[in-house]
Amino acid sequence: MALSQASIASSSSAFFAQTALDFNSRTSRAQTVAVPAKTVGVCKCVAAPEKTEYKTQVNRNANMAKLQAGYLFPEIARRRNAHLQKHPDAKIIPLGIGDTTEPIPEYITSAMAKRALAMSTLEGYSGYGPEQGEKPLRVAIAKTFYGDLGIEEDDIFVSDGAKCDISRLQVLFGADKTIAVQDPSYPAYVDSSVIMGQTGQYQKSVQKFGNIEYMRCTPDNGFFPDLSSTKRTDIIFFCSPNNPTGSAATREQLTQLVKFAKDNGSIIVYDSAYAMYMSDDNPRSIFEIPGAKDVALETSSFSKYAGFTGVRLGWTVVPKQLQYSDGFQVAKDFNRIVCTCFNGASTIIQAGGLACLQPEGLKAMHGVINFYKENTKIIMETFNSLGFNVYGGTNAPYVWVHFPGQSSWDVFAEILEKTHVVTTPGSGFGPGGEGFIRVSAFGHRENILEACKRFKQLYK
Repeated sequence: MALSQASIASSSSAFFAQTALDFNSRTSRAQTVAVPAKTVGVCKCVAAPEKTEYKTQVNRNANMAKLQAGYLFPEIARRRNAHLQKHPDAKIIPLGIGDTTEPIPEYITSAMAKRALAMSTLEGYSGYGPEQGEKPLRVAIAKTFYGDLGIEEDDIFVSDGAKCDISRLQVLFGADKTIAVQDPSYPAYVDSSVIMGQTGQYQKSVQKFGNIEYMRCTPDNGFFPDLSSTKRTDIIFFCSPNNPTGSAATREQLTQLVKFAKDNGSIIVYDSAYAMYMSDDNPRSIFEIPGAKDVALETSSFSKYAGFTGVRLGWTVVPKQLQYSDGFQVAKDFNRIVCTCFNGASTIIQAGGLACLQPEGLKAMHGVINFYKENTKIIMETFNSLGFNVYGGTNAPYVWVHFPGQSSWDVFAEILEKTHVVTTPGSGFGPGGEGFIRVSAFGHRENILEACKRFKQLYK
C-alpha cells in the first residue's frame, strides 16, 4: 500500500511550525497555506511472523502429573454443564456435590452482620487476629464439642474449613510419610498426598496409587477395615460418619483403630465433619476413646452444620499429648504451619461461628440438620422401594446405593441422561466405590421429591 507523497506530519506542532498564522486576522481564513511536501518511501504491509510460545526453564511439579484427570467434583460439574448444553431446557437437580442449599439461620447471619458493621467504627475495627482463632470461639468449640474429654481451648486451631486444614496437615507431616485411607474415602486425602509426593505412580489396572494403603470398606465388613491385614503407615486418614458411604464407626471399632495406631506408632487424622448428623449412639469424636489423644488429631467444620460451605469456617484439634518419635509436640509444629501459611479465619465469620454455638444458634443448626436428615430418609425409602441395597443415610447426609456389576460412571451417566439428576459415581472416591453411587441429601424439599419421582420412573 503506497502513501501520498504530500503527506503531512501527524504532529500539530510540526504543522504549525511551517507557517505563522494570525487567527485574529479576518483574512487568515481566506489565505492559502503552502505546506512543503515531504517525500516518503513506500510502506508495504507484511504479515508478522508467528509468535513463538515462550517457556520458562522451570520444571513442572512431577507429582501434579500423577493426578488422574481433574478433581472429582469439578469433573462432575463439567459433565453437568455439558449435559445442560445438550439439553438446555432440562431442569437439572444437583444431588452430587455435597453443597448445602438451605439459608443460614438469621440468628447466625445477624451476628456476622453486626460484626461487619462494627468494622466501620473506631471501637469495632480490628485488623489481623490470632492465627489460631479468637479465644471466645476456641473456648466455645472446646466446651460444645469436647465437653469433659480433656480438650482445652489452646488445643484448637480455627481455620477456613477442614479441607484446607487437610492440606496444611500434609505440609506439616512432609513428603516422606506413608498414608492409609479408607476405601472409598473423601478424595482430598489421596490427592493431597499425591501432590505432596508421598505416593508412587497411579496403577491403572487396580485404580490405586502406589505407596498408599487402601483400607477396603464394604458392606461385608460393615464399612470398617480389616486392621489385621492393614499394613503399618505413618498417617491414617479416617472419617466418621464417613463420606461417601454414610457409615459411622462404633465405639468398639474406634477402640480397635486407636489400639492399632498405638501398636504401630501411627497418627490418626480423624475427620468428624458430619458428627452432628449422628443418630446412633456412636462416638462423635475420636477423643471419646481412651488413649486417643496420644495418637490422634481431629478436624471438623461448620460447613454442613450451619450452611457455611461458602462462608468457610472449621477447626482442627491437636492435643498436647500428641508427640513425634523424638518427643516434640505435634501441636507446636502445626502452630508454626498455621502462622506461616494462614492469617487466621475472617473475624466476621468467626462471629458467626460463635453465634452457632450459643443456645439459639445450636437450636437453629439442629433444625437445618434435621431438615437434611428428612431428605435423606425420603431418598433411602425411594431406593429401598425399588429393590436396591442402600447404605448410609442414618448418620450422614449421604445415601450409598449399590449397582452390582455396573460401572459407577455408567450409572452416573444414565441417571443424568434419563432423569437430569446429578449424583456422584462411587469410583470417584476410590476403587472400593466401584458399583456404587452417592446421592446427596442437600437440596430443597421439592427438588428431593422430584428427583425421587424421576428415580422411580427410571427404575420401576
